[in-house]
Amino acid sequence: MNERIVLTAEGYDRVDGRNAYCSALKKLTLGAPHWEENKSMQIAAQLWKENKDGELEISIELPIHQIFDLMIFLSRTLLYFKEAYRSPLLYDPEKPTVERIGVQGGVLPVEICTDNPDIQKDIQAFSQSLSDLGELTGERLRTLTRILEELELY
Repeated sequence: MNERIVLTAEGYDRVDGRNAYCSALKKLTLGAPHWEENKSMQIAAQLWKENKDGELEISIELPIHQIFDLMIFLSRTLLYFKEAYRSPLLYDPEKPTVERIGVQGGVLPVEICTDNPDIQKDIQAFSQSLSDLGELTGERLRTLTRILEELELY
């Protein structure tokens, strides 16, 4: 099933964060979409797992614009939590909107999920988890920053 794959990153299971060396995800690929729901997109990313027969199969496939949207969403979240400690609840219940990000002629609203009945407890745990993951995210953010800066040169 390597047809229409252009780039591959084998051995992802060795660098998959806290799952390194025991991850079910074995490789990442970029190329034409394989899944029917993504056929209208030109490029997709695939995450491959080993099935019970030991063969690799696509576990997740995302069109690249969705990956960028997730990166934007995550990056904005990380920025928000760098300053959230200033608020006793880590957010303002009167103003739960973090930012409205303009994308593709519309808006991607980033907001605290006030519909969550346990938001007080969950936001504290989430903030602590972000802090605990600093070693994994910091290295990846520095790498991403370097690559994005290189892209600016073109």
